[in-house]
This record gives sequence, C-alpha cells and structure tokens, in this order.
Amino acid sequence: MQPTNPSPGSPFPQGSTARRRAGVMAAVAVAAGATATACGAFTAAPGAGPTATARPAGQAATSVRVLWMGDSIAGAQAPAVAAALQASGVRFRNATSNGGGNIVAGDHPVTAMAAKDTWKRLKEDLVSFRPTVIAYQITTYDWGTPRQQLAAYQRLARAAKDAGARLVLVSAPPFKIDEFFKPHADAIKSAPAMAAKVADVRYLDASELWGDDYAAGKAQRAKDGIHSCQQGSAAFATWFARQLGTLAGFTPAAPGAWATGPWTGDERFVKLGCG
Repeated sequence: MQPTNPSPGSPFPQGSTARRRAGVMAAVAVAAGATATACGAFTAAPGAGPTATARPAGQAATSVRVLWMGDSIAGAQAPAVAAALQASGVRFRNATSNGGGNIVAGDHPVTAMAAKDTWKRLKEDLVSFRPTVIAYQITTYDWGTPRQQLAAYQRLARAAKDAGARLVLVSAPPFKIDEFFKPHADAIKSAPAMAAKVADVRYLDASELWGDDYAAGKAQRAKDGIHSCQQGSAAFATWFARQLGTLAGFTPAAPGAWATGPWTGDERFVKLGCG
C-alpha cells in the first residue's frame, strides 16, 4: 500500500551514513534474537545449519528461487531481502506492487482490479522465473470476508503446488490504521488468521519480530506508521532469511556480508524520507 496522506519522516540522522549503518546493524542484531525463538516452528531441512555465515567466494549458488509478493510494505522490505538472499546464493525476484499487490479480490472495485493484476503477473512469473518458493506477505489490500480470504490463500497454495513451488505466507507488520484503512479494519484483522488455516503451507507470524503495536519502537515503522526504513527492512530480511533457510535448506549469509550494502540507498527509502 502506497500511503495516501501520511507525511513520512526520517528515523535516521540526515546525511549520517556511518550512524545509519550502525542503526541497521543494531536492528539486525535484534532480529537475530527474534529468529532464535521463531525457528522452533520449523522442521530443520537437510543441510540447513543454525548459524548464519557468509557464502564463500566461488561457492555454487543454491537451486532456491524465491518470488517475493506483496504491497508497498513488502516493497520497502524487498531491497534488504534481495541483498540477504542473493548473498546466500538464492535467486530472488521482486513481484511486489506499490499499490495493490493483493490476491484477495473481495467486493471492492479497487481490490478486485488489483487482484486481477496480481494473479496475471503471478502466472507470468511462474513461467519466466520458475520459483521454488513463493513468499506472499499479506497486504493492506487483502479486504474481503474471511471466507473470501481463505479461498484466495488456498488458491495461491494450489498455484504454488501446481508449479512445484512451496508457499510461505507471512503476516504483515503492524501498521497505522488511518482513515483510509478504518472501513476495512475487520478484514485486515481476519486475514492473518485465514492465512494460518491453509493446509500444507508454511505460515510465518511476523509479530515474533515486530510485535503488535505499530507505534512501538520494536515495530520499526517509518514516520508514516506503515512502511519500514533501512533499519526495519534489514531486521526483517535477517529474520526472514533465517526462517527461509531452515525451510528451503540453505545457510543464510552473515548480515555483515550484505546489511550495509548499496541497497540502503534505494529510492524507496528516499521517498519515505528515511535518509
């Protein structure tokens, strides 16, 4: 979801690259601690070690290909997720959308149109990218009844299975329910519960990392209360890469190998006023 009315501000000291990098690494350390607890939800995959290490130079890339789906919240996380996974030898494609990105059509014309676009793009990505993992972060546009939500997530699970891919559903971080979202607050609340009901799908509860309060420091939201800046994106990428590594059987690269790389200058963060 691209915010319509917030005035994003910066949690970073403007012009201070060194301090920004220090903040990113501090966020990564917190995420690593959250991962230690969250990993208990997984069955260890063969060859997946518990310790994140940098991929040695010249080591062959893994066969894992991750398709990352979601809205602009997932889009703000994408630069860090790409850096973390690519440093781990994983191929990555960003299929997020700055507006929409949802798979739940619901009964609203906006969500119906956006869902149509998402399903069309997914069909194309399955052919051109051939993902082994489809990771969908529940969007701020997954409006609809619980039944509609469950049906959409089940449809995505079938699409993944038919393509020979594993599906990972990730709950969205806590975000500000402003005037735009208030009419859809019930749907936003029910979506994670419906995602967790889907059989043969890995569901990741991101509240283990973020908590449930968008205004809390732990949530690491930007000043708009919705998206994340570099610190939050790096924390999520660390947490997500370790979760995914256990599931898909690869060892995540050490955060020091990627966390302060060129991705931190992505234009998404500039537009959010992140510095």
